Amino acid sequence: MMTAESQRKGSAPPRVRKSIERSLKALERELDSLDGDLDGAVRNSPAWREKDGLLASVPGVGPVIARTLMAELPELGSLDRRAIASLAGLAPWTRQSGRWRGKSFIGGGRAAVRTVLYMGALVATRHNPALKAFRDRLVAAGKPRIVAVIATARKLLTILNAIIRDKTPWQLQNA
Repeated sequence: MMTAESQRKGSAPPRVRKSIERSLKALERELDSLDGDLDGAVRNSPAWREKDGLLASVPGVGPVIARTLMAELPELGSLDRRAIASLAGLAPWTRQSGRWRGKSFIGGGRAAVRTVLYMGALVATRHNPALKAFRDRLVAAGKPRIVAVIATARKLLTILNAIIRDKTPWQLQNA
């Protein structure tokens, strides 16, 4: 809603802009209130606090990604890497029949999880040396950049799954 209102504000007459700005301020206050409630819930639960700390220990994973994974992917840490990638919609599907081979693609799974992991992979390729090297290696091998980012998102999910499973924070050797 905030994005829609911001877009509407750009082409609105001055009188309507004031109304849109009031609506935006109200939405921002509501978002801040919800974020505060969520922070309080995480702080008050020892299990969530531990998971949040473990997930946030990985460079490129912030509170939005950690909280989304905790809410939308409670199986994190209890499945193997292939199952968790499939559940998140990051497992490659191969289109082939006989000798004909089509392109592989991703799909299905939980869209909210896939979206935050994609954004996390973009951030991690800047701030996480292990994932940056992984993506650069794929691009150097001739993979398209988007394929490399999706593979990085899958690797990030695999790392986060192992961290939660083993209950050990991020170390560069984890990658």
